[in-house]
Amino acid sequence: MTNRALVLAALADGESVVRRPLRSRDTLLMAAGLRALGVDVADAGPDWRIVPGQLRGPATVDVGNAGTVMRFLLPVAALANGTVRFDGDVRARQRPLAPLIGALRAVGANIDDGGRGGLPLIVHGAGRLGGGGVTLDASTSSQLISALLLAAPRFDHGVVVRHNGPPVPSQPHLRMTVSMLRDASVHVDDSPPDEWRVAQGRIGARQWSIEPDLSNAAPFLAAALVTGGRVAVADWPRTTEQPSDTLQRLLGDLGATVELDDAGLTVRGTTPVRGMHADLHEVGELVPVLAAVAALADTPSSLTGVAHLRLHESDRLAALAKELTALGGDVTDTADGLEIRPAPLHAGVFDTYDDHRLAMAAAVLGLVVPGVLVRDVETTAKTLPDFVDRWSAMLR
Repeated sequence: MTNRALVLAALADGESVVRRPLRSRDTLLMAAGLRALGVDVADAGPDWRIVPGQLRGPATVDVGNAGTVMRFLLPVAALANGTVRFDGDVRARQRPLAPLIGALRAVGANIDDGGRGGLPLIVHGAGRLGGGGVTLDASTSSQLISALLLAAPRFDHGVVVRHNGPPVPSQPHLRMTVSMLRDASVHVDDSPPDEWRVAQGRIGARQWSIEPDLSNAAPFLAAALVTGGRVAVADWPRTTEQPSDTLQRLLGDLGATVELDDAGLTVRGTTPVRGMHADLHEVGELVPVLAAVAALADTPSSLTGVAHLRLHESDRLAALAKELTALGGDVTDTADGLEIRPAPLHAGVFDTYDDHRLAMAAAVLGLVVPGVLVRDVETTAKTLPDFVDRWSAMLR
């Protein structure tokens, strides 16, 4: 939500304010990328002020390993005058970008990717994009579509995006994009299946109030479940486009007692933890923590519908299967998920593969299994820089 708000504010018709944004590596990289393109982003305080400027190169954008930065800023760079270079972490060079590159070329962008279909690449911006109709396969990431929609009001003719392929994952994130565009006075028609129409026009400057990050709440709530304890997360929204709101139901399926009231969301753990059978296609970001909980359950679990996780910050399915097995778990990496069977776990090192969600999953395991060492827990800074301090404070 923070990175969507930053992009919309950068393309808006005046100064915007983003209230209580997530401050993390991903959002700071987005702010830096926008500054490189000529946007004034003042992020020193709790609220950030964004003043659009003339988009221009030459510029260099470091995407880190942030899917939102590498994808959302490509169309913005194509709207700039000048050359914009994109690169990032080693893993970022392996993440899906080719469908978006093809779609942008179809609406007039000049992108030199050396035939790689990914990073590193150079955008030769001409100050405008024609827009029109494009078809792409976004079955690897909903961000490929969101990237086009967020910048589309600035295209000469808007855009009509059609998806052709297996189902798009993380559909709630697409609904978040559409909702935020409408909040910025942009006309969007998403009524036909697998089609999104965004009209050319202004993007309204406004104040964006950022909700608590519900994905980041997952390990803290899971802590209550696996220890038989109690954890409350304040300010949990009553209504939200965030897909991770399904944590309420999923943790209940695993055996927790879940209560939402004016104070927030409270989870109480019960013992033993029970397994679950769930299609997690829309909430793939929750799979690592849920897999950790499932590995502590007394009945089998199957987590399905998440083949796209092989192309996230790490191959999350292979990594989880390997690391849980190394701790004594009984885990099978399937075509589209994980099968997890009860097994006694023991001490060991849990590698995180530079993946923040894996580090959070390992922290949950360590609450129950003595001697679990989390390698490079600081990788959580990608989305939650003070994770270790918050985790320690919760335990105290």
